[in-house]
Amino acid sequence: MMIVDDGSNPFELGVATELFGLRRPELGRPWYDFTLCAPGEVVMHAGLFRMSGIAGLEAVERADTVIAPNRPDPETPPAPAVLEAIRRAAGRGARLVSFCTGAFTLAAAGVLDGRRATTHWRWAELFRVSFPSVRLQPDVLFVDDGDVLTAAGSAAALDLGLHLIRRDHGAEVANAVSRRLVFAVHRDGGQRQFVERPVPEIRNTSLAPVLAWAQERLDRPLTVADLAARAAVSPATLHRRFHTEVGTTPLAWLTSERVALACRLIERGEPSLDVVARATGLGTTANLRTQLRRQTGLTPSAYRERFARSCML
Repeated sequence: MMIVDDGSNPFELGVATELFGLRRPELGRPWYDFTLCAPGEVVMHAGLFRMSGIAGLEAVERADTVIAPNRPDPETPPAPAVLEAIRRAAGRGARLVSFCTGAFTLAAAGVLDGRRATTHWRWAELFRVSFPSVRLQPDVLFVDDGDVLTAAGSAAALDLGLHLIRRDHGAEVANAVSRRLVFAVHRDGGQRQFVERPVPEIRNTSLAPVLAWAQERLDRPLTVADLAARAAVSPATLHRRFHTEVGTTPLAWLTSERVALACRLIERGEPSLDVVARATGLGTTANLRTQLRRQTGLTPSAYRERFARSCML
């Protein structure tokens, strides 16, 4: 369920509709029952168009997940009816989500007090001053605080949306959806937001061939020096290019790719954790457990119980 309010940004609405609203018969599983609702007819951001004929806010009462509306001007308070609908949803245990300045809506409803959250870096200081009881993390792409999840800028809505799909359906399904979107690079929530900086010099090279080369060799020992040699650059230059093109460090990317492969192997039914650890380059079952728990919040056995049976298509 996504709430739309006056001034809502069509991009975030489109992201949510694409991720959760489209039918995906190729996955062979039930998908989300996605609905839009509003406090009445609403005017979208910059008056681009009006939206009417969708469900009213009473529909929020039936939603397991509620996506709050964002605000083009965070200093303008949300509609009181929207805040009350969010409070009621929180009170009955619904999962709450925001994209970009939607964190202001959740905070105004009082559901972020004492919780970790993020918002767009441009509005971070205003958010901190307006809602000092929220544990703001201004530099990350998104924050998963259990039943409350917040994304930074508009593009980070895609990252958080795929993270939700990964949580609900497993890595294999999330990867299938990201391929459908042609949005294959996985960025975890702890990566830094992009901030204003001079426009970089346009290069005629890309890290894509190096990333593909490494993904085919995850079962082997790979170091940052190996990646740098493959890219024919120094390790320092590789670090700078990773931050620019991928948004993280080479080592963090490698670890994330290894864990993603481990998740796929577990989902496909590989029974041996030793085999999974070796096949992904994580080395030992102890390291596999540590890294899997760090990135998914689950132990290998819990991950298997949650996803393996349902994800074997």
